[in-house]
Amino acid sequence: MAIAARTYRHAKATGPSARAVSDAQLLDTLHGLRCSPESLYGRRKMVAHLRRLGHEVAHCTVDRLMGVAGMNGVSRCKPAARNRRNKPEDRATDLLRRGFTAATPNLVWVADFTYVMTTSGWVYVAFIVDVFSRADRRLARANI
Repeated sequence: MAIAARTYRHAKATGPSARAVSDAQLLDTLHGLRCSPESLYGRRKMVAHLRRLGHEVAHCTVDRLMGVAGMNGVSRCKPAARNRRNKPEDRATDLLRRGFTAATPNLVWVADFTYVMTTSGWVYVAFIVDVFSRADRRLARANI
C-alpha cells in the first residue's frame, strides 16, 4: 500500500482501517469458498450466505469484493445476443450516397426494420418512409 512520506508515522501508529480489516476477513472467506458450490453464487445469494456465516455485509461491499476476488455468479439465462456488424463487403450499397432528399413524391423511399421486446413477446416493426414527404408525416405524428 502506498503511503505518503509525511503521513508514514501516523499510518504506522494507527494501523489499518476498520474497512481494510473487514475487507481482508471477507476476502479470506470468499477465497475459502473457491472449490465449493457456494463459489457459483451471485451477489444476492452470496450476501445471504455470508450473513448466515455471521458476517454483517452490505450488497455493495460484496459486489466490490467479489470483483476483487474475480468471482462471478453463474447465470442460468441464455446470454444476451450482441449486435454484430456486417463486413463492409456484406453491406448493401449506398444508392443515395447519404442524400436523403427528393424533388417529387414517390421518387425515393427509405425502409428499415427492427424488433422491440414487449410484455407479450418480440414485435418486429418495419418502417417505410417517402423521403419527399417525411416532414409531413412527422408533423402528423406530433399532432396526434
